[in-house]
Amino acid sequence: MSFSEHILAWYHQHKRALPWRETRNPYVIWLSEIILQQTRVEQGMPYFLKFVEELPNVTKFAAAEEATILRLWQGLGYYSRARNMHKASKYVMENHAGSFPVAYEELLKLPGVGEYTAAAISSFSNDEPRAVLDGNVFRVLARYFGIGEPINSSAGKKIFAGLAQELLDTDHPATYNQAIMDFGALQCKPKNPNCAECVLRLDCVALNTSRVAELPVKNKGKKSRDRFFHYFIVEKDDAVLMSQRTDGDVWANLYEFPLMESAGPLEIPELVAMEEYQQYFGHAIPEKIERTIKHVLSHQNIYASFYRMPKDVRLQSKKSHWNYCLSKKLDKLAKHKLISSFIERYF
Repeated sequence: MSFSEHILAWYHQHKRALPWRETRNPYVIWLSEIILQQTRVEQGMPYFLKFVEELPNVTKFAAAEEATILRLWQGLGYYSRARNMHKASKYVMENHAGSFPVAYEELLKLPGVGEYTAAAISSFSNDEPRAVLDGNVFRVLARYFGIGEPINSSAGKKIFAGLAQELLDTDHPATYNQAIMDFGALQCKPKNPNCAECVLRLDCVALNTSRVAELPVKNKGKKSRDRFFHYFIVEKDDAVLMSQRTDGDVWANLYEFPLMESAGPLEIPELVAMEEYQQYFGHAIPEKIERTIKHVLSHQNIYASFYRMPKDVRLQSKKSHWNYCLSKKLDKLAKHKLISSFIERYF
């Protein structure tokens, strides 16, 4: 049996039952592919089901407010994906009369859709013979063929793209693409793959040269930047002061508590001595609510501290994007994970 035949035979015995595999609807497949970018299936499934229920077609998605989409997305991270989905849905309405495209070249024109996603949607919805290349596929190919070229280098991408397309079962592209992705996710896992029972074990270069743990190779990205955030809980009657983030930084347009950033960790006396702090809170002494929390983003480490302000605190001034919100309505605001998790604990 060939490599592709082994993969397909394995898939017919082990494939996962996933709702987006039960349809050829490109809109639904697009939803699943964007949601599952950098997200495990188990984590992404509830979000997929929620989106399908509330926004069952591209017309409703395009007509929705950004705040609605961000609220549905809340907790998934990488919020630019949600914003690009909104842009893509509007593009479909304007340029395809609301009919979601299925052709690879047309899909590439959608905001947030790259080569992998276009290949996935076009093959799954229309059996276009385009090979997918996600992390699972990279790993399977790198190990089986013993390829040491970094998967995120220009040369590596070219090698893997050519090989993936060469191996594609052009008679059954949708099934084959699903098969090799499942094989990587379930069999050829990043850690502790089940090599002893693998259908490819006899010809797997990595297994036969003891390089399974080394492959695939990936060039290291840029070093993460440390940032120190100080959040202030200001309550007034049944409301709490909230702030909406602006564009140009992480979590654009999402809601959080009033924030000040420092160059490093601060003790309360150092915080109160800050000019910015005194501009808004005078000399009021805050109470730190819990230990500093480390929140890891793709290229940033956020060290977040939360402080409860005294009940009788009088704001010296207020930023234009600081507004009171009833505590019982906080769940209606689109918030990033760091804030939503804190609210679940505190309110």
